[in-house]
Amino acid sequence: MTVTEPVRTEQKTLRAQAREFAGDVLAHVRDVTDPLPTPTERYRATRPFYRQMVEAGFLRRLVPQALGGDGTGASTTAVLAEELVAGDPSVALHLFSTGLGLTPLLRAGSAAQHRQFLAPFLATTGTPLASLALSEPGGTANLDQPDPGTGLEVGLRTTARRDGGDWVIDGEKHWVSHATGWDGDGPDLMTVVCRAGADPDPRRSTAVLLVPGPIGGLTVTEILEPLGHRAHLLPRFSLADVRVPSSHLLGEVGDGLGIVATSFGGALIGACSAGVMRAAFDVALQFARTDRRGGLVPVVEHQGVGFQLADVKTRIEAVRSLTRAACAAVDSGSPGAEELSVHAKIFGSEAAVQTLVELMRVVGVDSYGHHLPLAGLLQDALAYPLFSGGNTGFRRRRLHALLADPSYDPWSTVED
Repeated sequence: MTVTEPVRTEQKTLRAQAREFAGDVLAHVRDVTDPLPTPTERYRATRPFYRQMVEAGFLRRLVPQALGGDGTGASTTAVLAEELVAGDPSVALHLFSTGLGLTPLLRAGSAAQHRQFLAPFLATTGTPLASLALSEPGGTANLDQPDPGTGLEVGLRTTARRDGGDWVIDGEKHWVSHATGWDGDGPDLMTVVCRAGADPDPRRSTAVLLVPGPIGGLTVTEILEPLGHRAHLLPRFSLADVRVPSSHLLGEVGDGLGIVATSFGGALIGACSAGVMRAAFDVALQFARTDRRGGLVPVVEHQGVGFQLADVKTRIEAVRSLTRAACAAVDSGSPGAEELSVHAKIFGSEAAVQTLVELMRVVGVDSYGHHLPLAGLLQDALAYPLFSGGNTGFRRRRLHALLADPSYDPWSTVED
């Protein structure tokens, strides 16, 4: 997986640009949002920061060059994610959850659908948002579960039925980024995962429909108060008689499971985890170098603190290296790409939580308040083992399936 010199130069330039943006712009987000009392107020207060992110061209970086954007692959996206998350995880999540909302369209859309829906996301103006509406009350970890005919609600419960030349969508979703849009009437584009038709086998009935905003029939039923990413909005909502033309179906009915599976890339969570760890390490290292805690020397001079910081730095480099390997495998089409991506997601997300706890121990009780960023970063990091499918219920299951496959080659991960 050799990285060519032009790619290295591009990534180095992008890293510098994103790092400068994070320091100049995103570092000030919490000053604006933390004093606000409600999730909706905090979310709406981030709009000017998100607008600057769009104007900087970062959203175009999530759309491949072949479709008119500036994206050059997973490796470059990971560089962007690490730097922006280190600046502010909430507003960075605005960007990458919009990218997630676009991914089904990017990967499974027709040329006509690309022309119809991508234009707002290719501009460097405005604040366009996209959502992937998958998660439902009751869970969707087993969305591929066939209906056993027992009357129990299993798998996806959001449905789409044909009515003339339209699809009509009904159901409930939650934990969906940007589902309200900025003003409560939905994002610019929502990709809705649903069951279309009466076939009990989700391999033949799962579908993904493109729903442009504003969305009539969308009702926000609850604003969920997340533990972390406090300036990001994750509502619960219903869709009632939401009507879209039949041309808004991605692929065919039955393609939905495959579209969903290819939309969630674990390597990006590894990059976000590295960004959070890096931001926390900078705070703890500065503290250790300058604070004596009433003693004779800065606390970094104490061996126990030094060893903890050294172990944390090793872990950060390990997560970054694993993420780079996963992204390089994705970009090159390596047979080990899926496995490496799952490893990057699981190891990176759990290392982030472990790292934040250890760095808070270095700082001591002062880290427990929000006058330092460590407590907030821990709250943010706790999401990563849960995002894109929980590590236990989804990601580890994917590894299990790989290991159980008779054709599995455990060392395809080391192939160029």
